[in-house]
Amino acid sequence: MKLMVIGGGGREHAIIKKLNENPSVEKIYALPGNAGMKNDAECIAIGAKDIPAIVDFAKKNSIDFAVVAPDDPLVLGCVDELSKIGIPCFGPDSKAAIIEGSKVFSKDLMKKYGIPTATYETFSDEDTALAYLDTVTAPIVVKADGLALGKGVIIAQTIDEAKEAVFSMMRDKVFGESGSHIVIEEFLTGPEVSVLAFTDGKTLVPMVSSMDHKRALDGDKGLNTGGMGTIAPNPYYTNDIAAECMEKIFIPTMNAMNAEGRKFKGCLYFGLMLTPNGPKVIEYNCRFGDPETQVVLPLLKSDLLNIMLAVANESLDASMVEFSNESACCVVMASNGYPQKYNTGFEITIEDGVDAQVYIAGAKNGENGSILTAGGRVLGVTAVADTLGNAVSKAYTEVKKVNFDNAFYRKDIGKRALAALAAE
Repeated sequence: MKLMVIGGGGREHAIIKKLNENPSVEKIYALPGNAGMKNDAECIAIGAKDIPAIVDFAKKNSIDFAVVAPDDPLVLGCVDELSKIGIPCFGPDSKAAIIEGSKVFSKDLMKKYGIPTATYETFSDEDTALAYLDTVTAPIVVKADGLALGKGVIIAQTIDEAKEAVFSMMRDKVFGESGSHIVIEEFLTGPEVSVLAFTDGKTLVPMVSSMDHKRALDGDKGLNTGGMGTIAPNPYYTNDIAAECMEKIFIPTMNAMNAEGRKFKGCLYFGLMLTPNGPKVIEYNCRFGDPETQVVLPLLKSDLLNIMLAVANESLDASMVEFSNESACCVVMASNGYPQKYNTGFEITIEDGVDAQVYIAGAKNGENGSILTAGGRVLGVTAVADTLGNAVSKAYTEVKKVNFDNAFYRKDIGKRALAALAAE
């Protein structure tokens, strides 16, 4: 089979490596991919949002199956357009991708169908939003409605901060049209859990849980990022909580989308908060999370392509999906200064015999076959071991074998999870 994976980051590298395990895979094209995955796929310089060019490439190269990984092309209708020319896809169509594309839609969906989430109000008028803020207490959360590269959520510690967030989104348009509508919601407390799930709209199979580390610096300090590391499974996510989420959140969400005529087929991401009043949904994503994918897929024992094909043709069965009982830890290496200003163009060197998966997120070709840094989050080093403690230790041993100038990474990925395990 000839496959096409849309996207160019660490998540896509993890997906491509897993797809390559299937013996029927003849060729994988990554659009656009990056220089760090050139040994695993042929990278084609077509942007993930250039849907006409993607469709044209798929036709000319007789693509058998496409995986659309990032949020933007899903919301823009990449799956819709590929489906029109008869190419089966893993990923939701644009009608279903709205579950991430519009926070107003997703919050209203949860309210309508009784899916537990934070209480909220939505606004399309700045003055009304500001007046509402005078009636509530901080901390409070302000969210841009549309896609904002994972940065459209402000946790305001004071009402003045919340008002500044409203100004920046609605008046200054820091997120473009994504901030024309906003959500203001209560601040929830408790451990956060990410759960990805395969679903074909009829069956939903959760993957192993994970814990992301969003802040740039140790101790969960610094600015929010796209994710500085992850561990799986998440020790806070017990079997009892998993059963409760399945009953009250996962299946009701799938059924709600069906009831709205928006059947969701692909990977549905649940960002959860385990509050004192039970698990609640913080956010939905319409695709694999990054860097959650980099710890979840290495623990998948089943064949990823077979699962994705089953999702596409609506024949998914829980028996197809099996995860190992091991643990995984991913440490993200970033460019110093990320998520703000940083320099790129430094050579990435990986020592021979690294006992971990190295997923490249931001790299370009250099001279004589070298690869150079080309982004804020450059790569992730993922180690798998029998226990979480061993996985964390191994990841930090192996990350020292990967080098580039101007690199930094958090030294405490998994620390909170290990403390939770120790407290059991």
